[in-house]
This record gives sequence, structure tokens and C-alpha cells, in this order.
Amino acid sequence: MAEKERFGLIGQLRAHPGKRDELIACLQEGSREVPGKLAYLIALERDDPDAFWITEIWREKADYEACLAMPQVQKAAARMQELLAGAGPRIETTPIGPLP
Repeated sequence: MAEKERFGLIGQLRAHPGKRDELIACLQEGSREVPGKLAYLIALERDDPDAFWITEIWREKADYEACLAMPQVQKAAARMQELLAGAGPRIETTPIGPLP
């Protein structure tokens, strides 16, 4: 039986002015202890104090889809709505190789 492909997402989010740290904390809290999540990296944008990038690596796409229905994730998503000014590019990927 073939191994299932890993699933990855890379995306940019922009918080309302001065709310970036609060938005990041909300995302981190909502993504704790989520089955199938292999990596969740946040990188601050150097030239925009309200923007950041998220790189997610999942065991498989079904794990990512299942997490979206988890109560903690839904609660964080509701809270994010008042902090989020917008989203930039969102790219689905197939991560390969060993994790860092």
C-alpha cells in the first residue's frame, strides 16, 4: 500500500493595525494538540508590522480537514474575525523530505 502524501499550506495573513501579536496568539492557541499536524511555523513579515506568513505541514489532507471541525479551532476562528484585516496568497503544497 502506498504511503499517503503529506499536505501543506503556506499563506499570508494581515491583522488590523497593532493586532498582529494578538492574532498570532489566537492562531497558536487554536492549533494546539491537533492530531496529524506535523509543523506549524509562523514568520513575521519584516516590512509590514501587521502581516505574517504561516507554513503548515500535515500528515495528510484529511487531518487538516478534520481539524477545521474541532471546537478549539472553531472558537479561535470566530475570535480571529475581529483581529483579521485580510488574507494574502494561500498555496497548497506537498511537503517532501524529513521535517526539520
